[in-house]
Amino acid sequence: MAYDEVLAARVRDAVAERADCVERQMFGGVAFMVNTHMAVGVGGDELMVHVGTDGHSQALADGAHEMTMGERTMRGTVVVGPDVTADDDTLRAWVDRGVDLALALPPKPAKAPKR
Repeated sequence: MAYDEVLAARVRDAVAERADCVERQMFGGVAFMVNTHMAVGVGGDELMVHVGTDGHSQALADGAHEMTMGERTMRGTVVVGPDVTADDDTLRAWVDRGVDLALALPPKPAKAPKR
């Protein structure tokens, strides 16, 4: 799946204002990893935001929708449509949710190299 390069650039700028990140191809799009956790990502023309299970219901109430992979619903990660992310301030607010959560979590331990 291709992803919206313009949206990815806007997200890249918003994340860079807050934290160091590593970009990784994930879910057919691009994910922005902060503190070893996926904070946000872009798939197609939509923004994926890791809000955690505690923030899931509020994110849905704020205009996001469930993220599904096949038939599985990804609790703790939501998708925000292009109608919501068109405004820079709103995009940054969603990016901040993901970055805040990633920064609050302890880093994941490094994986052993594959043999």
